Amino acid sequence: MTITIAINTDAVNTLDLSPAHTVINPLLKEGSIASHEQQLKFAIEYPLEPGDPRELSEIPELRLWFIRLDAKYPWLPFLLDWKAGELGRYTAMLVPHQFSAKEGIQYNPEALEIFLMHKIFVLSDWLKQQDIPWQSRLKSMAQMLGYELDDAFFEMF
Repeated sequence: MTITIAINTDAVNTLDLSPAHTVINPLLKEGSIASHEQQLKFAIEYPLEPGDPRELSEIPELRLWFIRLDAKYPWLPFLLDWKAGELGRYTAMLVPHQFSAKEGIQYNPEALEIFLMHKIFVLSDWLKQQDIPWQSRLKSMAQMLGYELDDAFFEMF
């Protein structure tokens, strides 16, 4: 079952996280967060002026909304629908990047590595607290972002 967070211009411009709270908080209260792994999508309604060539992840106001969301729910990548591209889109909102017509999105390599390591540490602690097997999930997330993590890495923490 897909879960959708609908974001509009008003929510973005006022940094209103209530669209996310409305969807995520009931899952937390019910204790059903684990059963909603990789089911979350965003429906972003943020119209651009005609002729504006920017992608949504290039709009500062929208990126700021996602930064605030990530500060509130730093473990959110667990819920994102990776297969539908939501992990990539979420990452693009938080990591500096450029678009290439030939190669698609090109993340700043150092920024991407910092983002990934931060998410690995946050998610490992959070998944352990939730009693959810974590190592294979984190390795898969790293692979989605172009990194291979060795099992020995996880033995350090």
